[in-house]
This record gives sequence, C-alpha cells and structure tokens, in this order.
Amino acid sequence: MKEWKNERKKPIVIDVSKLDPASEGLSIEEIEASLEEHPTIEPNSNSRCVPVGTKIIAPGGRNKKEMFKAKREFVKFRCSVYEKKLLYIKAKRSRLSVSEFCRRSIFNLEIKERLSDDHIEILKTLSKYHNNFKSIGNMFRKKDPRLTAAVYALADEIKQQFEKVQK
Repeated sequence: MKEWKNERKKPIVIDVSKLDPASEGLSIEEIEASLEEHPTIEPNSNSRCVPVGTKIIAPGGRNKKEMFKAKREFVKFRCSVYEKKLLYIKAKRSRLSVSEFCRRSIFNLEIKERLSDDHIEILKTLSKYHNNFKSIGNMFRKKDPRLTAAVYALADEIKQQFEKVQK
C-alpha cells in the first residue's frame, strides 16, 4: 500500500508534440518513452504553476450595461421670467440640474444648498484653528490648568462658530 502512495506522488509528463490528431490517444510505450526523455517534476516543487484554461473574450468585446430609461418623458410648464431665474439660481446653489431640482421639490425631498468654495475654505481654517488650540491646551495641561481651561474655552467657541457656518 505504501508503494502505491509513493507512485501517485510522481507526476507523469507527456510530450504533447508526439500526439497524433488522428489517433485516439497514446500507447503505454509512448508514455514510458516520454517519461525517460523528460525529467520528472519534484512533488515538493511549486504547485502554483498549474496551467488553467481562461475564458475566451466575447467577439463583440465587453458586454455593455443597458442604460436606465426611466426618465424619458418630457414635461413643460409655464412660469414668469422671475420664477425661471429663481429656479435656475436655486438649482445652481444646490448644485443640481433644474430638472432634478424640480423633481426633488415636487416629491418634497430634502434640497440642501451646497457650500461655496469660500465657505469651504472658512470651514477648513476654523477646523484647523480648533485643532491647534486643543493641542496647545493639551501641552500646558499639567503646568498651568487655568491657561488650559481658557484655551479649551476658546477652542469651544471656535467649534460653535464652525457649526454656525456649517448650517
């Protein structure tokens, strides 16, 4: 039984060039001759190098996704020039298209006004100041508790201003 297990570990290398397309297979003599010609692979060698068949790419290339065609209908409505300008301004502030802005307002969905670049810059600097004052307070925590309390109070005021600008 042990001999059988040892024999199973030895791989058989078959020379593909000797295959005859007309014949149905190889004879035992041809297999033994092929084993003598080619060195056998060690069973402890890298077993990750195994040839694996790959999927053939479709002739048309990659399958394309079908587009979502739910928004195909066109709707018109009348409004004054002032109302039209107001719609465009509000849509631009919220960074939405006019049609998306109208859809959200019809369905009573939340429409948030997006922050301008100036507001974003102000928020970044306020956040940076808040973090800096907190770290200053942490440095003097053990040496001067009154200074630490004052610095923390200032950092909290900056945070409150930050939250006001964010709303």
